[in-house]
Amino acid sequence: MTGRAWGVLFVLCGAIFLEGIDVAMLNVALPAIREDLDLSTGTLQWVMSAYVLGYGGFMLLGGRAADLFGRRRMFVLWLVVFLLFSGLGGLATEGWTLIVARFVTGIAAAFMTPAGLSIITTGFPEGPQRNRALLVYAGTAAGGFSIGLVVGGLLAAVDWRWVFFAPVILSLGILLAALALIPASPRPDRTGQGVDLAGAVTVTAGILLLVFGVERATHVPAGWTAGTVGAALLLFFSFVVIERASSSPLVRLGIFRSGSLVRANAAGLLFAAGFFGFQFIVVLYLQELRGWSPLRTSLALIVVGVDAVLSPLLTPKLVARFGNARVIFGGLLLASLAYALFLPLAADWTYAAMFPGLLLLGVAFSLVYGPLTIVATDGVAEEEQGVAGGLLYTSFQFGAALGLSAVTVVHIAATDGSSPAALLDGYRAALVVPLAAALIAAAVSAFGLGGRRAGAAASPVGGSGGAPDGSGSPRKAEQAARLGS
Repeated sequence: MTGRAWGVLFVLCGAIFLEGIDVAMLNVALPAIREDLDLSTGTLQWVMSAYVLGYGGFMLLGGRAADLFGRRRMFVLWLVVFLLFSGLGGLATEGWTLIVARFVTGIAAAFMTPAGLSIITTGFPEGPQRNRALLVYAGTAAGGFSIGLVVGGLLAAVDWRWVFFAPVILSLGILLAALALIPASPRPDRTGQGVDLAGAVTVTAGILLLVFGVERATHVPAGWTAGTVGAALLLFFSFVVIERASSSPLVRLGIFRSGSLVRANAAGLLFAAGFFGFQFIVVLYLQELRGWSPLRTSLALIVVGVDAVLSPLLTPKLVARFGNARVIFGGLLLASLAYALFLPLAADWTYAAMFPGLLLLGVAFSLVYGPLTIVATDGVAEEEQGVAGGLLYTSFQFGAALGLSAVTVVHIAATDGSSPAALLDGYRAALVVPLAAALIAAAVSAFGLGGRRAGAAASPVGGSGGAPDGSGSPRKAEQAARLGS
């Protein structure tokens, strides 16, 4: 790749690193925020849930906006919004201000992330160059989360407000670099492609209700959750009806005819559910039962961040040799093994006993996350790359919410009392959830092993089809050439 192409990739990696480090730092700083602002447990939970709602609820709309209004334009605009509201969070003196700031920050990430991903998938030609770019991008995202755990602990020890101000400084640098390095693209031709407001409202409301229902499942009666999920499903049904009748749908339903895209989203949802649910339970085990500090816990989990190194160095070689589908399947089996190693969890486990499982999980992440991103966007027409990215990140986000709620429900149900033995029983029972999620994800991904070269780029899905050179379309090839110039 040329120096200009590496510069663009560096900017986009900076943005996804920013998103990862922002979430991870806040996780570690929550106890300090509660103490300083005197927040109730319910309010503190909403500091996290508000971001999840904004991010998960608006991701699909954000992906389509990138396709319709310009990827660079959406990336830069919402990066500015991210910067401003992250700063507002650092200035908050009331819980409600912090919640509003996190909700809008989540919306900004929902528009910014698929725009950044689609800049890669339309600016780099399909094949080894795009695969390398996506794997570097995925490794950076994972690295942001891992590093954020440690940095968040250090900043929270000084003043929790720096957990919000640090992303402001970082995002300002990324913004200046984006304006200088990401090439301007022509305004998308929206002839005959109106904005599908009815579809946007119904699907966004449906996702918001679904994520909201899953997030609150452990705090409200089962009837309330069932009603919320039922209303969300009704909205999704309305969305399908609207899209079938629309001349310019928000999501062309034909995109789901791609088996590889559907499998990638399903496996991504399940993998995220297992990964975030596992992390939640391990953090509770280390801090509640073992009495470890947030910083010590962060340092213990940083080994999972080995994927930041393996994603750009090892995974491309494995993908080139075995194909995406086999690499994903192998990674999901490794994740299952990692979770299984934690099932006999004991109250006096040494870090040496935990290390193999944590290391395997980091390796598994490097084998799954990047290749899933490749499969979910391969062969998709250029004008739908934003939607494809939005679908994948929506799956990841909803999977994370689902996994956290599932392990919480199992943990509460299996914990009979507050003694160390009772807590340990609850942790062991909850750890079955990520194992089951990883095994089901592996079963789903196994259906892709029989295709040609198991994981090679899928044939173009709808749209204008692919160019002979594999770049997806003549216009895509032109963009790739401009990016490399």
